Amino acid sequence: MARDSKIKEYIKKDGSKAYMFQTYLGVDPVTGKPRKTTRRGFSTKKEAQLTLSRVKFEIEENGFTNASYETFEEIYLLWFDSAYKNTVKESTYVKTKETFRLHILPAFGSMKLNKISVTYCQTTVNNWCDSLAKYRVMKNYVTKVLDYSITLGLLKDNPMRKIIMPRRKEIVDGEKVENFYNKEELQHFLDCIKSDGFARWNALFRLLAFTGFRKGEALALEWKDIDFNQSTVTVNKTLAKGEDNKLIIQSPKTKTSVRTVSVDPGTMQLLKEWRKEQATDFLKLGFNTMNPSQVVFTTYKNDYMQLATVTNRINKIIKKHDLKVITVHGLRHTHCSLLFEAGASIQEVKERLGHSDIKTTMNIYTHVTQQAKEGTAEKFAAYVNF
Repeated sequence: MARDSKIKEYIKKDGSKAYMFQTYLGVDPVTGKPRKTTRRGFSTKKEAQLTLSRVKFEIEENGFTNASYETFEEIYLLWFDSAYKNTVKESTYVKTKETFRLHILPAFGSMKLNKISVTYCQTTVNNWCDSLAKYRVMKNYVTKVLDYSITLGLLKDNPMRKIIMPRRKEIVDGEKVENFYNKEELQHFLDCIKSDGFARWNALFRLLAFTGFRKGEALALEWKDIDFNQSTVTVNKTLAKGEDNKLIIQSPKTKTSVRTVSVDPGTMQLLKEWRKEQATDFLKLGFNTMNPSQVVFTTYKNDYMQLATVTNRINKIIKKHDLKVITVHGLRHTHCSLLFEAGASIQEVKERLGHSDIKTTMNIYTHVTQQAKEGTAEKFAAYVNF
């Protein structure tokens, strides 16, 4: 039975007066959770009252039904809880929820499903294309929610499937700044970190640059994952951000992300030096870090390190030493580029970086270093020989 609800007056963005209400619908039989509905956009208080009375009557007569879902946000919440959340990892659905909160719900949330037109979808996606890099992702999420509405019999067709997908205009004037270092830049970057004298950061950034590990993969490592005799490191988990910004350990991005990679002697030596320093310093703080399950890179309270901490550190290093700006993920790009430059095959690079298919390797990392670009003209001139 619907609980008493109040009709409220509010001011729309255009300055006009409108009315809204929120009412209790009962317990959703699909999710088992209490459900409320919010209706807004009524031009008069009487219109809002009539709609509220109709909703209450439907609940009194029919109980909780699909007819209780009227706005995009309402069907999104049902889709998220019953058809999406249990199909992906926690870190994935947390990012998805953020995408809806920041971009999709402001555009579609309060709209009634039957009022979402092809024209509106086209205009919205065009606007996303002009301002957001991941506009295709948002278009796809809206499509999924509307498809779910069709499955429940709330819509006959999906207007988002009828739009013409826009393409972003590429900026061709000027050299694009690449998010990776060439060989000389990487050496200078690591020399700068070494000069700062912090063994933990020295070992972490060397490991990232010389293995191509993802940030979360490196921060999830335990000492038992490192085989000093065989000079290998095994990736079998990743650190990620879960609900309420809590850090969680979960399986790697894909099945092929579980891998054991060979590591050069220089990097292994830095890891040995860091383990020795960690054991000494943390023992003074009351932590015995010689346990095989000890996490390799932690805070000084021996907790998992925040992903943002690594980002803040690389930014600090770059600013302090006036280096070319790249991201932490740019070290993965760097490793891949230098592998190609060193003559590694596409398959070798794919396996080392833990990509699920060759296409990923080619699409994301086919860029080469500036040194290789400059050598192209020389190779051509030597070949034609005139």
